[in-house]
Amino acid sequence: MTGLETGGERVGVYPGTFDPITLGHADIIRRGAKLVDKLIIGVTTNPSKNPLFTPDERMGMVKREVAALGIDNVEVVGFNALLMKFAQKQGATVILRGLRAVADFEYEYQMAGMNQQLNPNIETVFLMADVSLQPIASKLVKEIATFGGDIAKFVSPAVREDVVARIAANGLQGDY
Repeated sequence: MTGLETGGERVGVYPGTFDPITLGHADIIRRGAKLVDKLIIGVTTNPSKNPLFTPDERMGMVKREVAALGIDNVEVVGFNALLMKFAQKQGATVILRGLRAVADFEYEYQMAGMNQQLNPNIETVFLMADVSLQPIASKLVKEIATFGGDIAKFVSPAVREDVVARIAANGLQGDY
């Protein structure tokens, strides 16, 4: 049964590490919020991604960026659990995932299949990133910034300031 069948609202979860949140993420949030009554941005931990920011810092960044979008049906929630358990706890019927390229699809398709086995009542919906934003990845943004490159085309001005400040505190790498 979906939330709509019971007279409730349709809740979607858009999970990610958002380290940092990019213009691509913001695009998916803006468009995804139109598909559900309530969109929960699930900011998760993933130590294997070598995070630049702490979970609390990422939560603050995402909240600030969502506020700047002016969308009122979006909530930002941190989690450190199995995605399907988190989604179920939130009352979600939809997992929202952004796709940039074929490589993303292969991985996301496998994850969607596993998630469906864990909870067949929660559907995965894929949104293609806007063509102009498809190459953007948080990992690449961090790498460019770490080596002194300009990331202004990939993140908001506020996120750029956060990243530049953190990289400066950590020390730039490489030959300039």
